Amino acid sequence: MRKCFSNALGLLTAMGALLHSLPAASHDLDAQLDCTSNPHAFIASLQSDQFIETEPMHVEANSVNAFRPTRNSQLTAFGFRVYAVLGYAHDDDLFHKGKGEAMTGSLYGVVVFGTSDSVKVHLHDAGSDAVVHEVLPLIMTAVLCKAN
Repeated sequence: MRKCFSNALGLLTAMGALLHSLPAASHDLDAQLDCTSNPHAFIASLQSDQFIETEPMHVEANSVNAFRPTRNSQLTAFGFRVYAVLGYAHDDDLFHKGKGEAMTGSLYGVVVFGTSDSVKVHLHDAGSDAVVHEVLPLIMTAVLCKAN
């Protein structure tokens, strides 16, 4: 029994070391969320660097596109893990059209795992002009940059 436990513990330790050493693409989005960029540049650069999928995982009725981070990418924004990257610009072929009336202007940002209050504190400390919207209370928050 002891030998079996020892072998299993050794195997788990080896697997942990292997998983820890696997390369993971990591990218902090704080600088891009200073709201001085535009949706096309924001999304296109993340796609070309393979941090997000090229096709949106979801398109809202108002045409806001939600892109999933690629497998093994570790996107963060203001210290929070990114669930989705958002973007839309009117008359830009990079973005898919929704089934409803498209929003006017443009928007880009992220949805992070974190409470809106804690995200607001981090944005304020970083000096970002982004706006915070609660997505799921106490779980997910959107950080958005808008332009008209």
